[in-house]
Amino acid sequence: MKKTISAAILSVAVLAGAALVGTTISANAAGSGSATSGEQAAMTKGDAVAIFAGGCFWCMEQAMELVPGVKNAISGYIGGTTKNPTYRQVSAGTTGHTEAVKVIYDPAKVNYQTLLTAFWKNIDPLVADRQFCDGGSQYRAGIFYLDDNQKKLASASKAKLIAAKVFKTPIVTEVTKASTFYPAEDYHQGYYQKNPIRYKYYKYACGRKQRLKQLWGGYKKSS
Repeated sequence: MKKTISAAILSVAVLAGAALVGTTISANAAGSGSATSGEQAAMTKGDAVAIFAGGCFWCMEQAMELVPGVKNAISGYIGGTTKNPTYRQVSAGTTGHTEAVKVIYDPAKVNYQTLLTAFWKNIDPLVADRQFCDGGSQYRAGIFYLDDNQKKLASASKAKLIAAKVFKTPIVTEVTKASTFYPAEDYHQGYYQKNPIRYKYYKYACGRKQRLKQLWGGYKKSS
């Protein structure tokens, strides 16, 4: 589990101080808690937002920021009831939130469907309340739509995968209306860049890369 694998990593980081296809960003965008400095810097008129949960937000940040046209991915929490939750609270599984990323992208360069494809290829859609080595509802995968068009596209992408019979077991990934997204603490933001060795160790030890290859290695169709 992330809680056990990365406990030492996180303690070190803390001690070190360490729009048809999207929703246009405004200064008071719906579905957002207080913006981080990185999020504010990334926001420009005409950008769009998508929110995805795929287990460890460090890993989903990297996956989404590798997509051309994505300007930034902000780690945070969504889907719970506690206001302004902390990592300690969320990781304990008591707030109802799941780790997620808020993706800020340029819709002139990448569309929501492409982000959906990247999302699916970076999760295990066959398990509920866990992703890879991380167990608990705080690691559940999901697509959190911000408007009716995102809901339509997200539901269609899931239905297409089901119809393609890619897997022998059911796809259980949720497609849910976005509630308030709360940015995570600063030391979580860009973790894969700031702590590359610790990040790579965690990702390997968690079995994420290995499981994704097993799930998606032979799947070439666009989702």
